[in-house]
Amino acid sequence: MSKKSSKVSAIVVVVILAASLVLTFTHKKSAASSSASQSSQSSQSSQSSQSPQVPQPTQSPQSQGKASAVTQAELPTVSAIAGQAPAISKPAGDPPATLVTKDIIVGNGATATSASTVTAQYVLMSWKSGAVLQSSWSQGPATFPLSAVIPGWQQGIPGMKVGGRRLLVVPPALGYGTAGSGPVGPNETLVFVVDLTAAK
Repeated sequence: MSKKSSKVSAIVVVVILAASLVLTFTHKKSAASSSASQSSQSSQSSQSSQSPQVPQPTQSPQSQGKASAVTQAELPTVSAIAGQAPAISKPAGDPPATLVTKDIIVGNGATATSASTVTAQYVLMSWKSGAVLQSSWSQGPATFPLSAVIPGWQQGIPGMKVGGRRLLVVPPALGYGTAGSGPVGPNETLVFVVDLTAAK
């Protein structure tokens, strides 16, 4: 082999070795970059899985639908001065469907029973209009057996003590029903404020 040919062969070998080194370096760099990327993705995935889930606000079925047309009943307020005709505010909202009783003043006398004959002052108001339909305060208390009056009184007065004042909200079924009576219209819910002065 000539010296010239030997030099050429040496150069070729050097070139091949250099190319091999470049390829090896490039491969290692690419592998390191891929490994770092996978490590970063794994770390992010781990952090995402460990972070708490923040619940998103949701609407309940009721809030998604229309507001109910039925309003809550607001009972009238009643003054609590014994011996004086009560001041009564106008009721609001839809009337209750069942009998409502509320003691405004708790008495300390005899207790009325379903068999009692009672003497009482009373005011009768229309739930719908808030108008006073009847009042005994201008003419004196009334006396009657509970068995002879509307079911709302028969159910709402027993247990009341003499000297007390009680609010009764009477639905039509326990009042004067579909027919009404006198100033009371058909299917009218009634508000009574009763001051019990005697029970026998």
